[in-house]
Amino acid sequence: MSENKSSGERKTTRLRRMLNSPRLEFLMEAHNGISARIVEAAGFQGIWASGLALSAQFAVRDNNELSWTQIVDMLEFMSDATTIPILLDGDTGYGNFNNMRRLVKKLEQRGIAGVCIEDKIFPKTNSFLTGKKQPLCGIEEFSAKIKAGTDSRKDEDFCIVARIEALIADWGMEEALRRAEAYHEAGADAILIHSKKPDPDEVLAFAERWAGRLPLIIVPTKYYRTPTEVFKRADIGMVIWANHLLRASVAKMSAIAREIQRSETLADIESQIAPLEEIFRLQNAEELAEAEKRYFSDS
Repeated sequence: MSENKSSGERKTTRLRRMLNSPRLEFLMEAHNGISARIVEAAGFQGIWASGLALSAQFAVRDNNELSWTQIVDMLEFMSDATTIPILLDGDTGYGNFNNMRRLVKKLEQRGIAGVCIEDKIFPKTNSFLTGKKQPLCGIEEFSAKIKAGTDSRKDEDFCIVARIEALIADWGMEEALRRAEAYHEAGADAILIHSKKPDPDEVLAFAERWAGRLPLIIVPTKYYRTPTEVFKRADIGMVIWANHLLRASVAKMSAIAREIQRSETLADIESQIAPLEEIFRLQNAEELAEAEKRYFSDS
């Protein structure tokens, strides 16, 4: 079990405390060690390890083309680089209940605080890619994944979040509520309700009818203009900024690459990029310099 080095509190415990906090909490997306360190340095108290962002930074599609072992390997770098908890976007759990059991075991070994699984079928399709009705996993099968995950955890504070795709996959509100209650009974620690509409109306309607039976998480990627105060009034517990560091880096890298190719000089872009000293700082180069003083002598 991995501890938060700054406070002595386990990362799992810290994430669970955030989920049950009386105030609105926030997770920011990260997809590798340096972006995770940037998230913590910015003041966020937790990280969302986005499946989309993890896939995209390897230039593969968000359709389980990246293996779960490759994801876990990257998560280890992210966990080592930070002291705040990481919630993994674990897609469908990468298979059936047995895959879920092994996933939880491996995530705990690497100091990850929790996993969010969605009730799609494996291999998953990104929710924003198609406008047609998408198939969902059967309620009993998905509930079994949740139970398998909770039975497998050695740390009782390791969090398992059930992500409901009924709204975004066009199955409707009643189906979303029915699934939420089933996943609650199966032992989920929180519910994530997803929507692709440009306004928060159906998410707010879900929140009102859900009535706080479990902590509720939202991902306002499409309804990004909604003031955060609206979420606070709706008794939503956590907001995930799900893919914005990846998108920011792609936009900036593309612009810089085009400018250098066009101008054939670095003179005009140096002020637009991070200085090398900032990269060294994020790599914790100073710690190595101090270690060399301890372990190497001039003689």
